Amino acid sequence: MRAVGAKAWRAAFTLVELLVVIAIVALLAGLLLPSLARARRKGDQAECLGNLRQVGMALSMHVDENNQRFPDRRDLKTALPGGWRPWNSWPASDPRAGWAAVVLTNHVGNPGVWSCAASRKSPFSELVQIVQRASESPDAAATRYWMWRFDRPDDPVAQDNFWGKREDQAVADLQAANNPAAGVPTGPTEVELAVDGYFPGTIPSVDASLRGRAVHPGGRNRLFLDGHAAFFRDARTSR
Repeated sequence: MRAVGAKAWRAAFTLVELLVVIAIVALLAGLLLPSLARARRKGDQAECLGNLRQVGMALSMHVDENNQRFPDRRDLKTALPGGWRPWNSWPASDPRAGWAAVVLTNHVGNPGVWSCAASRKSPFSELVQIVQRASESPDAAATRYWMWRFDRPDDPVAQDNFWGKREDQAVADLQAANNPAAGVPTGPTEVELAVDGYFPGTIPSVDASLRGRAVHPGGRNRLFLDGHAAFFRDARTSR
């Protein structure tokens, strides 16, 4: 009996061995978690890029069907839930894209296209500067992209806005506007149409809780007038 007991005792883990195993598991987890987080962020970026490309194609189809003119739905900027809501911090306009979800309904079959996974996380999921719903309906599409060139309901249309314009006129007007935020583009490849939310750390008027934060930390995805979309790094948005 003593021999059997001795054999059982030798097969058991000692406390020291158990602690060593726990330490090794903790070390491996510490090494793997950052890699998993980076992979998740890359996946979110890729999903967002795909969404923006779909938005670009949908808008292009709408333009083709309407005499090569961008939609003019300035009325929706004030009629949608929350109305036109420029905020006094940055930016000083309302680039939310709820109007686009209404106008492009027939070309964007999946309402999830208007929000990538990263934008549905805190603090961006219900942030007033970002989210806008296409109607009061509980199942209405929630948009979480910005469309800068469709950000004001001015009458007449602001020079740096695209409502109802043809592409060549829109580019020429944007060049003439010399908007410091948009720059002076040389053509459609440099004209930003849509982007995911970001709050540069260099803008003093941005709320401290948002300053330096972005849907995709370290940069943002951008859709351009010619239809291409890409991720751009920005050191001002490290969070």
